[in-house]
Amino acid sequence: MVAIALLVYALIDCLQTDSTRFRSLNRVAWVAIIVLIPLIGPILWLVLGKERARPQRPTGPPPRPLAPDDDPEFLRHLRDIDTKHEQMLNQWEADLRRREDEIQRKKDAEAARAAEEAEARRQAEARKREDEARQHTDDEDDSR
Repeated sequence: MVAIALLVYALIDCLQTDSTRFRSLNRVAWVAIIVLIPLIGPILWLVLGKERARPQRPTGPPPRPLAPDDDPEFLRHLRDIDTKHEQMLNQWEADLRRREDEIQRKKDAEAARAAEEAEARRQAEARKREDEARQHTDDEDDSR
């Protein structure tokens, strides 16, 4: 039972292993060895058949994560956001100045119009007074 389990495991492992990891023989040869030599074939495959991946030991301490104020990418991102906000603020201020100028021009135009109307009324009243004075003097002349 152990021999069959070992044979099945070694055969599946051999068939799933990448061909670049085989030592000395190719896949067909190893399958033949595993199947034709009971118990020893699977053990040979497990011991000699493929290169084992050895875990790499880190040479130094693991990289320490950067604090946000030490991370240049994070700082660049913050500068980009600040630049965008500054541009948006400048645009809002320019729009506000433009609107205030438009309102001031409208007020100035209304004040000028009101002044012209007041001047026109004053002149009309002055003419009316002059006409009344003339008519009053004409009435006095007629009565004499």
